[in-house]
Parts: sequence; structure tokens; C-alpha cells
Amino acid sequence: MPTPAALEVTDLVKTYGSRRAVDGLDLTAHHGRLTAVLGPNGAGKTSTIECCEGLRTPDGGTVRVLGLAPDDQRLRSRVGVMLQDGGLPTAARAGDVLTHVAAMYARPRDVHELRDRLGLDAFARTTVRRLSGGQRQRLALACALVGDPELVFLDEPGAGLDPQARAAVWALVRELRDRGVAVVLTTHQMDEAQALADDVVVVDHGRVVARGSVGELLTGARHTTTRLRTREPAPLEAVRGALRPGLEVRAEPDGVLTLTGDLTPQDVHRLTGALAQEGVLVADLTVGVRTLQDVFLELTGTELR
Repeated sequence: MPTPAALEVTDLVKTYGSRRAVDGLDLTAHHGRLTAVLGPNGAGKTSTIECCEGLRTPDGGTVRVLGLAPDDQRLRSRVGVMLQDGGLPTAARAGDVLTHVAAMYARPRDVHELRDRLGLDAFARTTVRRLSGGQRQRLALACALVGDPELVFLDEPGAGLDPQARAAVWALVRELRDRGVAVVLTTHQMDEAQALADDVVVVDHGRVVARGSVGELLTGARHTTTRLRTREPAPLEAVRGALRPGLEVRAEPDGVLTLTGDLTPQDVHRLTGALAQEGVLVADLTVGVRTLQDVFLELTGTELR
């Protein structure tokens, strides 16, 4: 018999006044897998997750967390939650906060092991209000995991972390999944989702607009993507003028040009030729490599929310 899903959301509805923030959404997360829930600001993903965590009451549909209603008191020792703002007492010292949370569980994880894995000893005696954003994130993650949960909700765990801390957090999250924990991740960092997720659910306007593994979403996307980096700033209009209709080009904040569409060898020749006429040297050209960010923008658009 198949193992029941850790989280099952069916036809979820959440309204605020006359606005439907969540509009008939379905979501499933399984034990031993990391499910990334992605969406632009205002897409409904936060309301969805808060309904799953028992922080908000749905206006329609059903939510089952480990087979129980989200507000069932029996879930307290089985579910870990890392909130976006941390939800931490600001006047307490970081080490005391973790020790206090651990004392709420009958069989908590080893506090010293968690402190060591996440580098908390360096600021254990510092009050929460004096912690940096990245330090608060690490403390909030430790508090979410110290109860040794079967299901954990992680909200932006990599936000504000330096590369070393981010690597440590990613390694810990992968270990959770490999131990059979169901992990539900919400993040705006597409590289984080692409690196960690087994399953991806993209939400927009309160509905699921795509779901599948990272590989399935990248393979099923409509176009390929080509990235071009130049030594000097590339003249965007000259590039657009060299491309045939049906190919889209945009300038990324880091100066890379991203071309979307099915590029042919002739297209590449025309593109590099146009840049040569402008006296611009191509430093790097990568053809046909798509990322989760490309798919996300294709599904949800590029307009600011």
C-alpha cells in the first residue's frame, strides 16, 4: 500500500474581503521529498502555507497534515515551522531560545549538534534583536528542526546567508529529506529551489499554473534559452535588430543578455556579427541552457507585482 502523503491540500480557497487570494488550489507533499512552492508576491503561496500551518482558517477546500486537520494539537510535536520573520523573542539570547524550544519536545534533536551544524555558538549569547538577518535565519531554522519533525515548512531558509552558511543550510535540508522528512520550501531564490527540490509547484493568482520535477519543468518549457556575456555593455537595440521575429532578448541586472526561443546556427552568426560591427567582444556564449528562473518568468510574466 502506498505511503500516505505528508500534506494533502484539495480545492483550497482563502478570501480576504472580496478578493480570492487562493482559488481552488491543490497541493501534495510526500515523505522523503522536498516540495518547493514558488510564486510571485501576491500569488497566494503564503496564504496557502499559512492554512497548512494552522495559522489561517481556509474558506473552502480541505487540508490534511500528516492525516490530521492543521489545528490538531497532536501535530505540535510532529511538524516544524520556520516563519519568514522568524517569530523569535527579540529580548532573549539566541542560545537560550533554542534550548527553550528544545525543552518543549519529549525527544528533541541534540541541541549541541544543531548549534555546531549551523554555527550558532558564535552568537549564542547575543540577544535576538542584535542578530544579523542571516544569523536570525539560522536560529529560526534550528528552532524548526530541534523537535525532529516528520514534516517541516521552511520559508526562505537561504535569505540573507553568506555562501558558507548557505552551504551548511542546504546540506542540512538535504539530510532531512534523505531521512524521510517531508520538506515544504517557499523561496524567491530560484537557484535554491532548483538545487534542492524534488517537486516544484508554481502558484500564480491563487492557482497552480505548473507542477512537476525540476527536470520535467525544464524539459517541458516552450523555448530554449541562450546566455551571452560581453566585455563591454551590449547595445540592446542592435542585438534586437539582428534577431528574426519570434526570438526575445532581455538584459539581466548582471549585464548578461538572455535570448529566449529556438536559436539556429544562423541566428548565432547574425548575433555575433551585429556585435562585431558595434565593436563589442563576446566573452561567453551558452546556448540552450534553461534554468528554473526562466520557466518561472515564462509562467508568471516579468511585470513587477
